[in-house]
Amino acid sequence: MLRYTVRRLGQLLIVTVVLSVLLFGWLRALPGGPVSALLGERATEESRARLVEQLGLDQPLYVQYWKFVQRAITGDFGVSTGVQPGTPAMEVFLQRMPATLELSVLALLLAVAVGIPLGYFAARRQGGWLDNLSITWSLIGVAVPVFFLAFLLKYVFAIEFGVLPASGRQAAGIDATHATGFFVLDGLLTTEWDAAWNALVHLLLPAIALSTIPFAVIFRLTRASVLDVVEEDYVRTARSKGLGAMVVRGRHILRNAMLPVVTTIGLQTGALLSGAVLTEQVFNIPGIGQALSLGFQRQDYAVLQVVILATAMVYVLVNLLVDLAYAAIDPRLRTR
Repeated sequence: MLRYTVRRLGQLLIVTVVLSVLLFGWLRALPGGPVSALLGERATEESRARLVEQLGLDQPLYVQYWKFVQRAITGDFGVSTGVQPGTPAMEVFLQRMPATLELSVLALLLAVAVGIPLGYFAARRQGGWLDNLSITWSLIGVAVPVFFLAFLLKYVFAIEFGVLPASGRQAAGIDATHATGFFVLDGLLTTEWDAAWNALVHLLLPAIALSTIPFAVIFRLTRASVLDVVEEDYVRTARSKGLGAMVVRGRHILRNAMLPVVTTIGLQTGALLSGAVLTEQVFNIPGIGQALSLGFQRQDYAVLQVVILATAMVYVLVNLLVDLAYAAIDPRLRTR
């Protein structure tokens, strides 16, 4: 297991280097470049030349890249010029990251908590009403765009019926302590139950909208995996040995059916982070998705750098954890 982990960490390092190179080259190829973003379109040639020299943009690309890596390691990505002018880009990211993580974790929990059990029971009752209804529901979840579903949920439950909040992370009148930036967690840690509940209620609509695509993928893959596994010889052998139904279902069917599902859950992290851009805009959640959108609109290259690189790193780390979980479920992988 240790050797398997070391190999995966080596691959993680290579992926990180490639990501940094792509990000470095892509941002410098964007129209206008960092100089226009900092000085504006009406800047004089003299001021542009001074800033180019100050930023080291007149140096060879490999020198610029090495300085970029050095600054990235220390967390120095420059100062925001559009999202939160005058604020260090890393600080902007750290302020907004908890909102996106809180939303994404709840959306993934909803998708897993509903998708896996529903996929299993739909497979056990293949062709029944539960199976047909679940398949239809999952198709709708994939077909309906996240932003449209977000607007629909907001209109029905927040505007028409008024049972859930329409935007934000917490009600304005709530006097809560925000030590970590995770509003639900902060409320639980400080035993401010009203604040924790209020923050959770604000998360419900955006989390449901964001979870629809991961739910559909997890449900359909769980259903297909269970249908494949129940026909395997080792399942029939386990039953012929007189093992209890719970043992057969848990140890022989579900455990083996979960192998592709675990991988898919890791891959859905990227979908959640990309879907958060639209969801945060609809529900006015000040997360990194909203920061990314504003960064593109206002050409805030400092914020774009840290958000894109950090988001990619989160995605890579989650997939590393998925690989380790995969190896824990299937011991055969550790010997390869």
